[in-house]
Amino acid sequence: MENYVAHTSSDGRTQSVQEHLKQTAKLSRANAMPDFAELAYCCGLYHDLGKYSPEFQNYIKNSGAKTVHARSGAVRVIEKCKKSYAAMLGYCIGGHHSGLPDGGVRNDNPEQPTLWGMTKRERYDCSAFDKEIGDQFPDDTLFGLLRKMPTDKEVIEVYAFLTRYIYSCLTDADFIDTERFCQPDAERGINGDFEAAYKKVCAKLDAFECVTELQKARSGIQNRVYESMKNNSANIYIVDMPTGSGKTLCSIKAALETAIRLKKKRIIYIIPYTSIIEQTAEIFRDIFGDVLPVLEHHSNYDFDDPSKNDDESGTTSEKLKKTCENYDAPLIITTNVQFFESLYHNKSSRLRKLHNFADSVLVFDEIHTLPIKYIQPCLRAVGYITEYLNSTAVLMSATMPDYTRFAEKYIPQSTKIEYVVKDNSLFDRFDKCRYEYIGQSDIQTIAEKALAQENALVIVNKRNTAREMYNMCKGAPDCNVYHLSTYITPSDRSKTIDKIRDDLKNGLKTIVISTSLIEAGVDLDFKSVFREIAGLDNIIQSGGRCNREGKMKVGNVVVFRLGHLKGDMEIRANVTEKLFEEFKNISSQAAVQAYYDRIFAAADKMIESNSITAIMGKMRFDGIPFRIYAQTFNFIESATVGIVIPCEENAELIEKLEYGALSVKRKLQRYCASIHSYELKELIDKGAVKLLEETYILSNPDYYNGEVGLDINANFDYFS
Repeated sequence: MENYVAHTSSDGRTQSVQEHLKQTAKLSRANAMPDFAELAYCCGLYHDLGKYSPEFQNYIKNSGAKTVHARSGAVRVIEKCKKSYAAMLGYCIGGHHSGLPDGGVRNDNPEQPTLWGMTKRERYDCSAFDKEIGDQFPDDTLFGLLRKMPTDKEVIEVYAFLTRYIYSCLTDADFIDTERFCQPDAERGINGDFEAAYKKVCAKLDAFECVTELQKARSGIQNRVYESMKNNSANIYIVDMPTGSGKTLCSIKAALETAIRLKKKRIIYIIPYTSIIEQTAEIFRDIFGDVLPVLEHHSNYDFDDPSKNDDESGTTSEKLKKTCENYDAPLIITTNVQFFESLYHNKSSRLRKLHNFADSVLVFDEIHTLPIKYIQPCLRAVGYITEYLNSTAVLMSATMPDYTRFAEKYIPQSTKIEYVVKDNSLFDRFDKCRYEYIGQSDIQTIAEKALAQENALVIVNKRNTAREMYNMCKGAPDCNVYHLSTYITPSDRSKTIDKIRDDLKNGLKTIVISTSLIEAGVDLDFKSVFREIAGLDNIIQSGGRCNREGKMKVGNVVVFRLGHLKGDMEIRANVTEKLFEEFKNISSQAAVQAYYDRIFAAADKMIESNSITAIMGKMRFDGIPFRIYAQTFNFIESATVGIVIPCEENAELIEKLEYGALSVKRKLQRYCASIHSYELKELIDKGAVKLLEETYILSNPDYYNGEVGLDINANFDYFS
């Protein structure tokens, strides 16, 4: 009997096609929720059917011509399975290496990279599949789910989501089975103890002083959150807590309690900015220690290389090298960008983690920062994950938008949404500062105003502005001046923040000039704050750093404009300016709701048009445009790149990376400065960076110092 080979290892072992298909099918089923387990199993069983072909066997046994094997299983399912899920499996199987394809139109020719085009290409003889396995199509339970959808649009959106979900179950199973064969000793997965972690965070919170009225109010609001979440069984919790009320520790305690009570597998903490991930992770590590390891996932150590495409003709070792984290950990901290772009991507390297969003507690910190353009797909994703994947979501903000009308349109009707803090009588205790708008100003004037204070925080919108103002202020007599931005590595930022905290504690005159990274996750307390005009949410977040502990009767937040902004930021700034004219207290709930009402009204058409069904209609596709939608889903308009800054602390890590130890990338994140792609190009042109294992490392130290960070325009004279 012929041995049909799926994989060969470096030491000469072989894995049969039958073994790989059955093992992948079992792993895929284990990855899936019970309602979708048999679909996932079927997907795994057919995914490499094409490896039975004589052409593939000649390739793998005799180093023959490369062959594309993925489409054979896809075509088989589409043609033989007359059930509602046939196309779903076709997308997953046909794209399990190259990414979910567009559906296309029925008359697509064989050259088109679509599912319809795929069905018209040359066929391979895979009859050996019938001898060793044979067709096995499960009952069509999916049809019963889809027929409950209220509209055709909802049918397509749910179908697309579940396709990506089954694709995740399949591709992760395929990666894992291949890895187990090629690297039998590879260790995978991180364990943690939720109950031990819960006890530690409770002890941390109990140790805080609760003497002042503000501290008592903080404790009171937190207790309301705990009790409300304990006594409800909602899919989605809305947690509206004022700035300075301790959302971070409150939310992780509530998430741990929920995970324990509902027996969830993991907690995924989703944060808007890379700059505050490290701060949050450091807080959690300090509390939990070894009982609950923290897995960070963000752009500073993203294992994906977007410039490369998955290629099924590559060797097994190359395929494994390109895999990224699949979120097989109990506590993950990630960014909005990574979370939502993974959900709406079409490549396996991103989507393979989606199935591990199931049976989880998802905590969305600062949910108000969702880009308005992406409100529809983001709320749909939260709704579908909680409704179909048995997860619980916690949406938090100090300036919570009223998402009610969007929830009614984009979240399944049966999803239970609970507003946690119904009694906001303690909120006014956090009105600790007075907001004043002074209009147009300039850097010099603001610098002088800040230097005249006992201590002050200045927050500007651009990193170069922060650096310029810092250079103006540094050296001021009897004053310690500090600078914070993402041009500075998290390691150096942490050291600077520690110095700032000590100076403030010791009553030294302290001036800090920062970008918005300081607005969340940093518990510093200043007597005066100066904030460049931006959205009202930014202004109020800035106010959270002013008179934070309520030690003064009132603090001062001075808002100013330095010139015109661009795009969305200018729209938000203009709305905020109008609110200063209309409201005596722009931090009031009435002002906040007025702000979001106007922002959402201006973008209503854009919000409604951003969906996968809208693209289908516009392009007149017969199938779902997975690839096209993934390419248009850019959560941030200008992505940044992390550059590792060598120093004494990370010399050993960089050396290990040089020898191929990719695991050190996670540790090197603390030494990464963030820059835009055009800035990276300038540094490359100047020969100032080197590429090591797909990681950029600064090779000329003159472009960086711990005070101002990475400066691509640094001037230095080697001959002076």
